[in-house]
Amino acid sequence: MINLNLSNEEQLLVNSEVQKRGKNIVAAYLLCIFLGDLGIHRFYLGRKGSAIAQLILTITIIGLIVSAVWKIVDLFLIPGIVREYNDALEKEIAEEVISKRV
Repeated sequence: MINLNLSNEEQLLVNSEVQKRGKNIVAAYLLCIFLGDLGIHRFYLGRKGSAIAQLILTITIIGLIVSAVWKIVDLFLIPGIVREYNDALEKEIAEEVISKRV
């Protein structure tokens, strides 16, 4: 949780916005499990560069093996990626709230 000297009301607003706009760990896991070889979960998590790389790798046989290993590794990385994304989003929203103070 980011503390930028927000009032309780402002912190509630920030938390509400993060809940609405943040990434869901369950959704990320489901996308990884069912569509992970295509990198769909990485698109969802905002990691477009690595998602495109994983998608391209899936096209080749050797790349398919690499992509399968990558998918397994991502199962362990997803919690950190989601936390990092949501923390950055929370900071961005908090800064928006602070900038709108009168």
